[in-house]
Amino acid sequence: MANISDVAKLSGLSKTTVSRVINNHPYVSDKKRELVLKAMKELGYTPNPSARRLRGQLTTTIGVIVPKIVNPFFASLVNSIELAAYKKGHQVLISQSNEDKEKELAFLNLLKTKQVDGIIMTSIENDWEMIEAYSKYGSILLCNDYVDQEVVPMIRLDQTKGAYLGAKHLIERGHQKIAYCTGGLFDEHGKGKDRNQGFQKALSEVGMKINPKWIFVDQHTVEDGKQVMKQILEMDDRPTAIFTGSDEVAGGIIIEAKEQHLTIPNDLAIIGFDDQPIAEIVDPKLTTIRQPVDQMGEKSIEVMIEMLENREMKIKNYELPIELIIRQST
Repeated sequence: MANISDVAKLSGLSKTTVSRVINNHPYVSDKKRELVLKAMKELGYTPNPSARRLRGQLTTTIGVIVPKIVNPFFASLVNSIELAAYKKGHQVLISQSNEDKEKELAFLNLLKTKQVDGIIMTSIENDWEMIEAYSKYGSILLCNDYVDQEVVPMIRLDQTKGAYLGAKHLIERGHQKIAYCTGGLFDEHGKGKDRNQGFQKALSEVGMKINPKWIFVDQHTVEDGKQVMKQILEMDDRPTAIFTGSDEVAGGIIIEAKEQHLTIPNDLAIIGFDDQPIAEIVDPKLTTIRQPVDQMGEKSIEVMIEMLENREMKIKNYELPIELIIRQST
């Protein structure tokens, strides 16, 4: 089995330099770091984190991958994860994938080089088979996203239920022409499929059909919401209500609707998703689906620490509550 001396010999550098790279020391040139990592890869050498902790050289570092840190939901989730980790004496390293598969894999590679001890993934860009290969190098936990198999612990919410509650609320308010806005695609696979199913279930229960012209995909921001409202205004046959997968998008719809002198909810009822601060800032205040972000962060750290301390722990799914918060936009 290769050791640090073998890495030093192959890289042509000193054991001290190799040690600094392993411990992520800041004062190492990129060229030397690259030589060491290349030698480690060729030799199949991975540092022993337990031994490094005994020497006082390592603080447990937990990586967190988010798609976009500027998204208020993920910003809040990262905040709750970091606060919970700090209370337990662990540090957090954050990376945003920007929904890029290669960037996601580059961050996962930090498990292999032992620069992080475990990774919490709040979204998944690559196929699970590719991600799972990294679990042999360290602990992986899914929070907010999930896969249909018990291979790693998952902290999740019933997204199908959330969308069902939102759509059903609009139906109970008498709406029969309901639009739908998603951050993913409106299909049976990929991102957003669970919410799609919940929305469709609520409509099918009362015999309502989905109008394809009222489906808006890949919507994420306030500006996206404004554009959705503009598209609705150009329609001859307009929906009377819209369920959105984001408070940000819903906020944009409300802003543009008021600009166009529409009255919410009389002219258009609106539901968001997440219950972010914007939900109570916009006028009228936004009806939305609340996701317990603080609980998600705390539970993620609790389970991750258990994984780090016990690699043989039983794989479990942890489902947290989701609820409809009724305000003035419906």
